[in-house]
Amino acid sequence: MTSQSINLDPAELAKFEAIASSWWDRDGPLKTLHDINPLRVDYIAERAELKGAKALDVGCGGGLLSEALARKGASVSGIDLAEGGIAVARQHAAEAGLDIDYRQIDAASLAVEQPGTFDIVTCLELLEHVPDPGALVMACSRLARPGGTVFFSTINRNPKSFVLAILGAEHLLRMVPRGTHQYAKLVRPAELASWCRGTNLEMKELTGLHFNPLTQEYWMGGNTDVNYFAYTKRSQSE
Repeated sequence: MTSQSINLDPAELAKFEAIASSWWDRDGPLKTLHDINPLRVDYIAERAELKGAKALDVGCGGGLLSEALARKGASVSGIDLAEGGIAVARQHAAEAGLDIDYRQIDAASLAVEQPGTFDIVTCLELLEHVPDPGALVMACSRLARPGGTVFFSTINRNPKSFVLAILGAEHLLRMVPRGTHQYAKLVRPAELASWCRGTNLEMKELTGLHFNPLTQEYWMGGNTDVNYFAYTKRSQSE
């Protein structure tokens, strides 16, 4: 695999390789993902039947979401380009007694290999880390079966998100490591909606994810000014 042939930013990949051993440390650099994972799973479970579903977690990292989906009864595959993350995911799933198919492969290559295969595709906290997010949306659409469900989550691009998601979360509150996000790579909801329309995905819902630093609580709903989730479905008429 080379960065020239796949939708990959080597610098972004290096960030996650550097913290691969910390994926399952609840108080480590990925603490925020641990904190919001129950909300992510509930959001998906309320909109798609997980029990018995064939699910793909794109950008699975160390397997936080993949394992949670498997525990809800889904047959889960997870893909990521970070070798360290995949190794951690495989080891943790084995220790937990979970049968999850983890592979080090990019979404576009898997879409050529297994088009229209999955009932549910998740692509969470990944669009803002790749050079061509529109191409990633297209790959996710191709991986879903006609009528299948695709979920995205990312960060809006505006002054408010810069203050809260980058200055606040990275520099002031240290919720995530500094340099995790680059403002220019953040994704406006209108951009995501446009990519979805071009790939036979119908945008069903956009939902904001919020954090109160005083109570240390997260919740979902309301505006999409900063962090947000997208619930989409692939067209049946293909």
